[in-house]
Amino acid sequence: MSKFSLKQVAPFLVLTIVAIAAIFVPALPNYDVGKYNAADVAWVIVATALVFLMTPGLAFFYGGMVHRKNVLSTMIKSVVAAGVVSVLWVVVGFSLAFGKDIGGFIGDPSTFFFFKGVNSGEPWSLAPTIPLTLFALFQLMFAIITPGLVVGAVAERIRFTSYILFTVLFGLLVYAPLAHMTWSPDGLLMKMGVFDFAGGTVVHISAGMAALAGALVLKRRKAHLDHKEIPPANIPYVLIGTGLLWFGWFGFNAGSALGAGSLAVSAFATTNVAAGAAGLSWMFFDVLRGKKPSVLGFCIGAVVGLVAITPGAGYVAIPQSIFIGAFAAIISNLVVYGKSKTTIDDTLDVFPCHGVGGIVGMILTGVFATKTVNSAGVDGLLYGNPDFFFTQLKGVAIVVVFSFVVSFIIFKFINLIQPIRVSDEEEELGLDASQHDEKYSQGTLLVEEKAVYIEKNSPVQESI
Repeated sequence: MSKFSLKQVAPFLVLTIVAIAAIFVPALPNYDVGKYNAADVAWVIVATALVFLMTPGLAFFYGGMVHRKNVLSTMIKSVVAAGVVSVLWVVVGFSLAFGKDIGGFIGDPSTFFFFKGVNSGEPWSLAPTIPLTLFALFQLMFAIITPGLVVGAVAERIRFTSYILFTVLFGLLVYAPLAHMTWSPDGLLMKMGVFDFAGGTVVHISAGMAALAGALVLKRRKAHLDHKEIPPANIPYVLIGTGLLWFGWFGFNAGSALGAGSLAVSAFATTNVAAGAAGLSWMFFDVLRGKKPSVLGFCIGAVVGLVAITPGAGYVAIPQSIFIGAFAAIISNLVVYGKSKTTIDDTLDVFPCHGVGGIVGMILTGVFATKTVNSAGVDGLLYGNPDFFFTQLKGVAIVVVFSFVVSFIIFKFINLIQPIRVSDEEEELGLDASQHDEKYSQGTLLVEEKAVYIEKNSPVQESI
């Protein structure tokens, strides 16, 4: 009979304790005094579902780009966050992000502990036309995908259990404080006058800086040390993932209007235009540098455009979104090239694409934001308000430093508890087999192998 170690028992034990504790949380009636707007409720429900779709979309996007022996291990790390963060959000995450303010930095964990009073509570002050529960669920989807973004930087070498622990600690110590500081009326960044419509800081810069920290702590893969080029496992997966991300991003950005109005329509339009411009910009810039136009280039560029427009989607006009997407794609492309000349092993370029893309988007929001689009917003540098531009710069600096430092400490802490990285033998075998005892099989490869076998043993070959 095999013996169980504490590390094996701990995850199940923690989940069991949480599940049993949930039994004793009293059920209260819904808060409903007829003040909700049915159209707003319907749209935000749809937007919530769209944002959730981005998580499996991200799994396809990342899974298609890694080595074939690491496809499943990469994809499950994105998707498993839906389980980990969903439970964490109900227990304490929503409270930390949107609970009663503590010093402008974090929410009181007891405010909505185990969703206490969420269904019976008054609507969020900045979303008065939808139930508080719906607002909490919409925000949950953002919290789910953010640690999933980090996967791309540490793919092909991080232990699955270590990633689970990272997801928990990142959600509590990085994501929740940033969400509170940025989107709570009493938050530090919001009081400073920093504007982030849908998560340029909270989601993308935080994930990008965590990705850089993770790449530094986990160090380089053997293939990276040997300068081996790893062919993507399945480029059609990348294309499918891009389509799902692009589709879901309409909920991500337009849903952040928290209502079915003209602002949501404007954010929808800027999202689409920026993504298209960025995809073309990345692809054409590659051609300018002597490469051929590629599927991967357009897909990566489109995602960078989606990242860059996120903070300003509801503050900038549609024409300016073309520049934001195109410019961000060029900058990220150059950073990817520059990073390739260093020893930093960010597997799928999460920092150059999400971190740098988010930074560029935040700064350009400081340039192109206009009250003409959003009367609750602010005019940017282009419209005669340099103060806002410099406020955005300060906000970006705060988020960059906070996200990197705390994430670096989290990765180091996990490494003290257990080796955060798989062994050399496990890395060589592939994480699909070593971490999950499963194997990705690409149908076309099996057909090709069979075809070769037939040819070698066919009468045609013998006659030759």
